[in-house]
Amino acid sequence: MKRIRAPLLASGALLVATSLLLAHDLFFKLERYFVEPHSHLRIPVYNGTFAASESGVAPERLLDLSLVSPRGRTRLPHDAWTTEETRAWLEVHVGEAGTYVVGASLRPRRIELTAEQFNEYLKEDGILDVLEARTRNNQLDRPARERYAKHVKAIFQVGERRTDSYAAVLGYPAEIVPLANPYLLKPGSELKVRCLADGKPLANQVVFWGGESADGPIAQRSVRTDKDGIASMTLDRPGKWYVKFVHMVPLAEPDFDYESKWATLTFEIR
Repeated sequence: MKRIRAPLLASGALLVATSLLLAHDLFFKLERYFVEPHSHLRIPVYNGTFAASESGVAPERLLDLSLVSPRGRTRLPHDAWTTEETRAWLEVHVGEAGTYVVGASLRPRRIELTAEQFNEYLKEDGILDVLEARTRNNQLDRPARERYAKHVKAIFQVGERRTDSYAAVLGYPAEIVPLANPYLLKPGSELKVRCLADGKPLANQVVFWGGESADGPIAQRSVRTDKDGIASMTLDRPGKWYVKFVHMVPLAEPDFDYESKWATLTFEIR
């Protein structure tokens, strides 16, 4: 199926197919989530899917770039982020042993979609509450002007000492915070995460998780958060895992009809 670029005011963040709109997720996908103390990491930034990156993200889009170590949070210089045609890279140096978090928050952007494109995008990305509201309110024939922003985190392990840095809240507009250290879990364990928007727990939010193992892709599954914004998921095999959500709300603004806040979190289970 032939793909064309969706109309954007800046370089693309969504791809449109004739009958399908595929949204770009943004992930930190480390080649190694277990690293030695006092080492250098070059972290790939995937803009597309967890399997493939389709375009690089320019450092000018960054609002925040942070590394959380056992000693606390460090704001990283934006020139640690470099961009290539199909992906970006983040260069970081780690120190003592412990559990680390790396995070990035991007500036909001604007996209305009036809009614058909927007409806397909909602369906494909599981933003069904908004799709149901558009159906209920007879708005399926309305185009959409959306403000969206993406916020990414990864948790990785340096050396053998596990620390509580994994629980750091970076204050991003959308954020996923695990309630246990993933590097204390074994395959088959349950992980609980709290989903936040503007620092507040998101109740009844659809959350997706999946990943890849040595045997291939791990099928994506979904769950809704409880009243405290907590989602529970089973990590049933070793591999690289992601958790993600898109929180979208209607807007009553002259230039926008909707706002979406995207959050992803990645880590590895041995």
